[in-house]
Amino acid sequence: MTITSAPINTQPLLLDVSNTTLIVTPEQFDRLCIDNPDLRLELTQNRELIVMPPTGGETGRRNGNLFARVWNWNDQTKLGDVFDSSTGYDFTAIGGGKPSPDVSWIEKSRLDGIDIKGFIPVVPDFVIELRSATDRLNDVQTKMIDYQRLGVKLGILVNPQNRTVEIYRLGQELQVLESPMSISCEDVMPGFVLSMNEIW
Repeated sequence: MTITSAPINTQPLLLDVSNTTLIVTPEQFDRLCIDNPDLRLELTQNRELIVMPPTGGETGRRNGNLFARVWNWNDQTKLGDVFDSSTGYDFTAIGGGKPSPDVSWIEKSRLDGIDIKGFIPVVPDFVIELRSATDRLNDVQTKMIDYQRLGVKLGILVNPQNRTVEIYRLGQELQVLESPMSISCEDVMPGFVLSMNEIW
């Protein structure tokens, strides 16, 4: 008796949802997060589900660098709490979605009495989004505009692809910097200047 096996197909099996918009309720989103703990998911204000692939090493290194700089400043000042890219926020009660900024910071008094075991229901004072090679610039800019609309005092979009930084300050016009070596955040975070010397 001869047993033959089908040839092994080494091509990856891909699910193409690039032309599909997946709409879910906030409750369905929460269930998806529980059932798929290894996926990075976000929910936009329009209830669109965003599935984010893991970052490459270059983006991971840059993101770690940015988080460390904010964490080190906060460790010295004790002015608030810093959260990493795995932290989810819940803005659905105020007309937003459920995003996960790459780096975020909230002033200490604004977290008094707030349960942060799950998604944080408080709009952060400060966020950083780092554009990865797979991010469409327009999508990340839309997210930054939404942060500003919801009340984030200072949002920074780092775009390594064209070496620019977009600064979104509450109540002010967008500011775009070309290859800056540092960004002053002192209007929101006293004494904090974000160094960019290892980002470029």
